[in-house]
Amino acid sequence: MKNFFLLLLFLPAVAAAQTSEELAAVKAPIQLLFDGMRAGDSSMVRRAFLPGARLQTAYTGKDGQPHLGDEAVDDFIKAIGAPHEQTYNEQIWSYDIRIDGLLATAWTEYTFFLGDQLSHCGVNAFQLFKSSEGWKISHITDTRRREGCPASAPDEAAAINALLDGWHKAAATADEEVFFGSMTADGIYLGTDASERWLRDELRTWAKAAFERDTAWAFSPHNRQLYFAQNGQTAWFEEQLDTWMGPCRGSGVLTKTAEGWKISHYNLAALVPNEKIQAFIELVKG
Repeated sequence: MKNFFLLLLFLPAVAAAQTSEELAAVKAPIQLLFDGMRAGDSSMVRRAFLPGARLQTAYTGKDGQPHLGDEAVDDFIKAIGAPHEQTYNEQIWSYDIRIDGLLATAWTEYTFFLGDQLSHCGVNAFQLFKSSEGWKISHITDTRRREGCPASAPDEAAAINALLDGWHKAAATADEEVFFGSMTADGIYLGTDASERWLRDELRTWAKAAFERDTAWAFSPHNRQLYFAQNGQTAWFEEQLDTWMGPCRGSGVLTKTAEGWKISHYNLAALVPNEKIQAFIELVKG
């Protein structure tokens, strides 16, 4: 026991931060695997795996009982390289990667196609090890189903742009249901005044009189930028706005829900040119 604690003391510290370069390095063997499958190249597929890697599938059998099936990696690689008419095309829709030192996990949603025919879909749970040759796949457990399979990845950027444009239009046309329905129940709206911090339903109460008019407020967005989290479930954005107050900037966070993308945080800020900031400071002081 004493030697065990001494070993812990001398283990190197592991940084928890995940850079884009590290994430790309972990994705590389996964992408190599699926590129090799599409090409029918067994040597490409073999390079993605660590020696001794395992393949398993979690499924419910015909007996109605849960099973965890095993497949030999060598048999899988042999099947990839054997002549076959249809392309083995596994499309990955999202990645959720976690890294700690020499260990990484990746959770990926997929749809598998035989040629142009949809076969099945599910998730892959990868474990990867950082060897002397770089990241290698040490274990894959997948699920497989035939119901509810996406035939193509949704255009998330288009969906978010449509949501935000519709949100601004709803304010301009005083469409209360669309405007507040575009936010999560715990969504937060920050206005330009320091006191203006509302939860969605608090904002609905505060803005009730505005939405009884023909137009609550009319902001015209442009120059929008979108950013996505690695797991595809969260996105950030920033946009410039033409408003009755002059130029403003909106920024916020979106969450992917069962009903699609929703705004969970929005921050409205008035923009002050640098050459006018001193006059602005004096105005605020006054």
